[in-house]
Amino acid sequence: MTEKDAFQFCDQWLPTWTGNQPQKLIQFYAGNAFYKDPSLPQGLKGREAIFDYFERLLNRNPNWKWTCQEIFPTPKGFTLKWLAEIPSSDGFLKIEGLDIVEFNEQNKITRNEVYFDPSPLTRLGRS
Repeated sequence: MTEKDAFQFCDQWLPTWTGNQPQKLIQFYAGNAFYKDPSLPQGLKGREAIFDYFERLLNRNPNWKWTCQEIFPTPKGFTLKWLAEIPSSDGFLKIEGLDIVEFNEQNKITRNEVYFDPSPLTRLGRS
């Protein structure tokens, strides 16, 4: 995937993390996808398990916003440096992190590993 392709993908994918619409978000994932984030150290395998998690996660965080900061193309996809803005009682909490994103031939995500420091979310009660 080229850097331009990755930016175009993120322009479509990242907005689906906002607005509590997990059915839109899951459309970017392959049936056999693997997803991992700090609250799921073992990860989840398969669209059904990932969808169930996304449904709960997006319901708790309907108004967060994700933006692409940098993209580093890899042979199977890209690594994304992102900024999340999460509503809090003090305005917005800003968290930076990285995603490893890999794709199949149909441009569906097969691997999505999310890395960031979750301690600010713990203080908000959203871990």
